[in-house]
Amino acid sequence: MGYNIAIVGATGNVGRELLEILSERQFPVDEVFAIASRRSLGTEVSFGDKTLKCQDLEQFDFSKADIALMSAGGELSKEWSPKIAAKGCVVIDNSSAWRYDPDVPLIVPEVNPDDIAGFTKKNIIANPNCSTAQLVVALKPLHDAATIKRAVVATYQSVSGAGKEAMEELWTQTKGIYVNDSPTPDKFTKQIAFNVIPHIDVFMEDGYTKEEWKLVAETKKILDKKIKLTATAARVPVFVGHSEAINLEFEKPITADEARELLREAPGCMVVDKHEDGGYITPVECVGEFATFISRIREDGTVENGLNIWVVSDNLRKGAALNTIQIAETLINRGLLKQAA
Repeated sequence: MGYNIAIVGATGNVGRELLEILSERQFPVDEVFAIASRRSLGTEVSFGDKTLKCQDLEQFDFSKADIALMSAGGELSKEWSPKIAAKGCVVIDNSSAWRYDPDVPLIVPEVNPDDIAGFTKKNIIANPNCSTAQLVVALKPLHDAATIKRAVVATYQSVSGAGKEAMEELWTQTKGIYVNDSPTPDKFTKQIAFNVIPHIDVFMEDGYTKEEWKLVAETKKILDKKIKLTATAARVPVFVGHSEAINLEFEKPITADEARELLREAPGCMVVDKHEDGGYITPVECVGEFATFISRIREDGTVENGLNIWVVSDNLRKGAALNTIQIAETLINRGLLKQAA
């Protein structure tokens, strides 16, 4: 028996990725509804070998759907998720709108699947920020084994995390530089082509950005509130794939070899860690893959019980669409989903 799935924001980067992954993973669907704003009414999107025409969000009857996969931005989600949930349709939201609500579980299925049972309070489940999802997948097995005291994270985030217009800006600026056109920043605060920008999201009073704050708050909610974490988030001229350099300090001793073996056995993790040229994963190689890749595992001799790791993942997949669908799969596998009539 299949399920009726509504994709809200079906024309965006993540919406299209949701449709592709639903098909790839052979998710048990009876019907898929592509939902978008009125201006996208009738726009065609692909689902496997089918073509779906987008329906108007304001006119769609969500009582026909079992699950709504929301990827249409925080403001829209704040308005529409409670309305959709009230129709008996479980909302799995990709925005930041519900992540910090104590009555909404924030889920990465490889890390905290038991927390999903709390969705009944509001009929909403939150998907974490893209950089958080890959981080906690890599940290979970290490934390279980040796207890992380402190983490220092530097992210190198691709432009796709800022949407289609950001990807177009990188493409346009890169082409323009070759013909001596001066790059004009629009989506970003500075030139992104051939550059690195240490600024994602808005600045907060303490000098950190909202993106950096999200990493801290979400990791604590998903993994362990006792972990001390500090972050620097940078945007890099990469189309797809986020990278993270992570320094960890543990309560208990753990060697690089022990960490490597733990990560090899952990769900969602793929270790590629050879001490040779090219013996590691870069963003280009992770595109289209489901795994969170871990490389450069090594001990940090400057602190007691310290490790360094390099983590790379497709941010449109594990950072957004894949994790969303894994949450839906967890609902079904645990028998928590009541189907629409």
